[in-house]
Amino acid sequence: AKEQNFAARSVFKLEEIDQKFKILKPKQMVLDLGASPGSWSQYCSQKIGAEGRVLGVDLKPVTAELKNAVFIQADLRDLNLENVFIEHGFPPTFDLVISDMAPNTTGIRSTDQARSFELCSLAFDLAEKFLKKDGHFVCKLFHSDDFTTLRDRIKEKYQRFEAVKPDSTRKISKEIFLVGLKKKN
Repeated sequence: AKEQNFAARSVFKLEEIDQKFKILKPKQMVLDLGASPGSWSQYCSQKIGAEGRVLGVDLKPVTAELKNAVFIQADLRDLNLENVFIEHGFPPTFDLVISDMAPNTTGIRSTDQARSFELCSLAFDLAEKFLKKDGHFVCKLFHSDDFTTLRDRIKEKYQRFEAVKPDSTRKISKEIFLVGLKKKN
């Protein structure tokens, strides 16, 4: 990742998902949830080009500086996104909503999984509200029994559902990426 000037190795997970499903195209509007340290936004920025835009939100600061991106340091649950869109000149809907959000882990698997599920549910709800018809949704989940709940919700709202464990994910990791392709609306 450092050799390619990306903020983190997690970029390769998104790259693999994009190569498989072709979710990023020039001129798109992308909402990046859990954007810190910025590698997903960096990748999106390159793929969407100067006419596309990225809005990244995270509790932690994003240090990446991108001409076509705006970063907001805030808790999504406390943020009025509609006001942020207006303030920064974003349209009310996006082509792609991606979430690499993860809870601060406790080491207690059931607690970490429950918190991951809550963050995925939040991302799903925001995609429901701000993703345009035929847009795509990608979300990281710490695999648990809640997987089926999210899978079923995504299957209901998108034309296609995929669960992906990218090759760049560490073997011991329990994270899985849920992909909703072509929102039905």
